[in-house]
Amino acid sequence: MNSKIKEVALVFFKLGCFAFGGPAAHIAMMEEEIIEKRKWMTRDYFLDLIGATNLIPGPNSTEMTMHCGYERAGKAGLFVAGLAFIFPATIITASLAYLYVEYGELPEVEPFIYGIKPAVLAIIASAILKLSKKAIKSIELALLGVMVLTASLLGVNEIVALLSAGVFGMFYFYLKSKSQSTLNVFTPLLWVFGIKATAAKLTTLKLFLIFLKVGAILYGSGYVLFAYLDAELVTRGLLTRVELIDAIAIGQFTPGPVLSTSTFIGYQLSGFSGALVATTGIFLPSFLFVLILNPFIAKMQQSKMLRYFLDAVNVAAVAIMLAVLFIMVKETLIEWQSILIALIAVVLTFKTKVSTIWTIVIGAVIGYLVITLF
Repeated sequence: MNSKIKEVALVFFKLGCFAFGGPAAHIAMMEEEIIEKRKWMTRDYFLDLIGATNLIPGPNSTEMTMHCGYERAGKAGLFVAGLAFIFPATIITASLAYLYVEYGELPEVEPFIYGIKPAVLAIIASAILKLSKKAIKSIELALLGVMVLTASLLGVNEIVALLSAGVFGMFYFYLKSKSQSTLNVFTPLLWVFGIKATAAKLTTLKLFLIFLKVGAILYGSGYVLFAYLDAELVTRGLLTRVELIDAIAIGQFTPGPVLSTSTFIGYQLSGFSGALVATTGIFLPSFLFVLILNPFIAKMQQSKMLRYFLDAVNVAAVAIMLAVLFIMVKETLIEWQSILIALIAVVLTFKTKVSTIWTIVIGAVIGYLVITLF
């Protein structure tokens, strides 16, 4: 096996096993592995990848693994990185789905998750600090970041905030420079399938198309995924809302992408084959979008207009990560135990050279201890 391919596979398989906490935490862990440890690319380029990824549908952190894999080992690296990152979550979720179908309940993992959540906050904060130093190149970009942060905290949709910031920044800096540039436009293709599946007859093909549709048009968080799956599955009588809530919970507390929820639901509906086609369907568009988009990023950097657009989107993406961190802090740090774990994680992250993966493991162990002992 090519040494670079092997390296990509090992890095993203490790991340897939330990990447808890959602896209912001996943990207923070990638920043440490890709930029700090291995220096596969500059932090500026890493920021450009984040900005570009935020503009296409699909799971942002999973698509970032694909971009990083592409940069390190070409097209093969793209597929290896994505599959290596998705694989652990898929296997864990499929195993939990089997237990759920057989015994009707989920195993008790809450004590470990209790400790992981506050530990992840420090990891996200560290990444935001590093990325913001590169993203904030001027007072104007700093002010734009504050505006996006405010809008995000007020509930403005993250895609609307990103695109608005990008367009505003592009024209503002264009007018400021008074320079001429050719604007190259790239618009990813969005597939929309009119699927009318019923509870009476759900074929493997229809299940695949349902999740392919969701993967091709999904923007946003796990809450948005919940709404999409509710419309596609619950309203058609394919799944109960309680079963859907349990499936979303599985995606939230297993490592890797939350879209591993699809594996759980696919198994519920059609066993192993259902899990396989649902997982393939929801992640396939991301592989194709990144394959199409990645070659354009270098061209976007060369165009002045698109450089302005990317700069604005980059600072907006960091602002949105900060908004996510604020919300997570508010929801997580509500008891002395969680505050203690968060403080320990801050010390480990900012005052030592302990890996983010070990920070998560330590947080999980402390979480288990404080829940069981107090």
